[in-house]
Amino acid sequence: QSYQQNELAINPSVAPFLNCSIEIKRKHQATMFRTLFGKASSRLAAVTQQQQRYLSLKRLGTTDPRMSQTVIFNNTVYISGQVDTTAEDVTGQTKNVLSKVDALLEEAGTTKSNLISASIWLKDINADFSKMNSAWEEWLDPQNKPVRATVQADMASPAILVEIQVVAAHKI
Repeated sequence: QSYQQNELAINPSVAPFLNCSIEIKRKHQATMFRTLFGKASSRLAAVTQQQQRYLSLKRLGTTDPRMSQTVIFNNTVYISGQVDTTAEDVTGQTKNVLSKVDALLEEAGTTKSNLISASIWLKDINADFSKMNSAWEEWLDPQNKPVRATVQADMASPAILVEIQVVAAHKI
């Protein structure tokens, strides 16, 4: 109603056409809304269908109630941090962990040649870095080295000396 009062105050000669002009304006706004949001919703539906076509997610090793051992998202394989408590030294633990990584990569349909990145945690980096590094270099595909970070960290158990987590490209 304030619109009508403003129109009359500005131009009293529009009084006969005022209701007609308001109705036209409302119809025009409704058409514009349908045009804008109708196109947007159809574009959104197309994007959603496209995303569903390109997005895939698979979880392997889900018996642990806290996490998956492996997640494959699109063409990337994420392996959770792997540890070993059967060996008593860092060289043995590193070799055992890397064997687990090999098995998980194989289960996911890829290999260490497709590694993208690795994160390594050592209980005592000063004492164990070179020993872990020797086992790592022996295992690694020298033609396909990932990016890597190695840090010292408190471990979840006193027996754990090394933990390794990797990300790899999935074989296509």
